[in-house]
Amino acid sequence: MSGKGGELNPRPSRFSWPLLSAVLLLMTVSCAFVHSSTLGDGGTTAKQMVWFTVGLVGAVSLCLVDYHILARWAWVGYWGAILLLLLVMVIGVDRNGARRWIELGPFQFQPSEFAKLAVTMALAQFLSRPLEELRLTNVVFKTLGIVLLPFVLILKEPDLGSAIVLVPTMLAMMFVAGVPVRMLARIVGLAVVVGGLLVADVLFAPEKFRLLKLKEYQRHRLMVYFGKDFAPKNATPEQRAYYRELQRQKAWNVQQALISVGSGGLTGKGWRQGTQNALGYLPRLGAHNDFIFSVIAEESGFVGSILVVGLYTVVLFSGLKIAGQARDRLGRLLATGVVGLWFTHVFINVGMNIGLMPVTGIPLPLLSYGGSAAVCALLAMGLLQNVHLYRRSY
Repeated sequence: MSGKGGELNPRPSRFSWPLLSAVLLLMTVSCAFVHSSTLGDGGTTAKQMVWFTVGLVGAVSLCLVDYHILARWAWVGYWGAILLLLLVMVIGVDRNGARRWIELGPFQFQPSEFAKLAVTMALAQFLSRPLEELRLTNVVFKTLGIVLLPFVLILKEPDLGSAIVLVPTMLAMMFVAGVPVRMLARIVGLAVVVGGLLVADVLFAPEKFRLLKLKEYQRHRLMVYFGKDFAPKNATPEQRAYYRELQRQKAWNVQQALISVGSGGLTGKGWRQGTQNALGYLPRLGAHNDFIFSVIAEESGFVGSILVVGLYTVVLFSGLKIAGQARDRLGRLLATGVVGLWFTHVFINVGMNIGLMPVTGIPLPLLSYGGSAAVCALLAMGLLQNVHLYRRSY
């Protein structure tokens, strides 16, 4: 309510209960199906619950401070994230040729997850400047530079999926900020051309001439998605047989994920009754991460899948409502950035589970197992609630 003389009411408003309820339900579904996908491994489920607790504490802590005060530290967070991305190249843990994690005793964390949130806050702070400045070419280039630096560092790990997430988030925030549509159209056009050239580079260029130095398993994922033959043109019959078998193996995960989704039918096979995961058709290390949606679809069917998508819809539309009700452009941009991050994650992950997107290792927010991803997803929700809490009526 407004105070006397139209003054701002300093008291924060109540929580967005639809958003809070959807988040809590997603966490509950996650614990249930992480437990199922790990074949009753209570230790993994307990770890997920610990990360959720840490994330909730962090989210509540963010809600205690007005987002304007948090925004003053946006650049500290941004450069801290850049430092961590550089540090992971030096002391990071190498897994399957990728260096994405930093070990802290028994714990590990993934700097790229925190970098996404730090970039979002930095963009919100930078783009909340006067509208006249957003029409200046140098301001647009600086915006691109804010994203390009972490994009390149994340791609270097390599983590193609996490790097890609930054692009649509940036474009959404630039549009809401008021960057002229003609400038955005040029940026999108340039991104499409560059993306097409990089895909062609990965699929067709000889190894020594490739500009994008992806790991072989990442290249194979793209080749499977685009239906490109693994075998070189000059391969012998023996080599072609080897590459056909390798291609069949690489396509296996996607095929089995599709079978899992389709075999669930209307109501599913029942919790912990899914055969695709239990019999090892889904990857043991990916069923509770990248392919958690396939496990949910098989065990709870179309009904369960729609309920999960419905929960994400509640989160995203609540975020859009919060952005629309924000008291200023900073709050509107913060909310837009969080919605952009979540939407991109959901779209890519569900898309790769049903064969519409290549497998990129993008987690499904608050459903996939993982400490850094879970904590950062909840911190993002804390920011969204913060913008809602500290909106003020006039």
